[in-house]
Amino acid sequence: MITLKEYFQGRDEQFANELTSELRVNAEVTVARVNALLSHFGQDRIVNSGWRPRAVNSATLGAAIKSKHMTCEACDLQDADGDLDDWCMDNLQILEELRLWLEHPASTKGWTHVQIVPPKSGKRVFYP
Repeated sequence: MITLKEYFQGRDEQFANELTSELRVNAEVTVARVNALLSHFGQDRIVNSGWRPRAVNSATLGAAIKSKHMTCEACDLQDADGDLDDWCMDNLQILEELRLWLEHPASTKGWTHVQIVPPKSGKRVFYP
């Protein structure tokens, strides 16, 4: 399981002036859904990337300009062996039940990206 503290990675203090109440609510929803996913998966994972204030997102290699991390609607979890990605691909109905969308594992080697809002394509598994 992950905590809000792990999700914020200290950025809630460092960038406190940017963390609105709306972002806090989004973070709580994201963490709850990620924890439900990890409960189904049966293993814990470490947060690679949670909330990214604009400056952090701009400095993150390969980050989307309008990344859902900036709105606390996405989370990247460590997945060095690809087991979580594989499990997600085999259990898309659970992602649907949890209202999570998965960035395609081909685009996320070493981590799993999930988000609480659909991408523009609307597809459960999407390419960035």
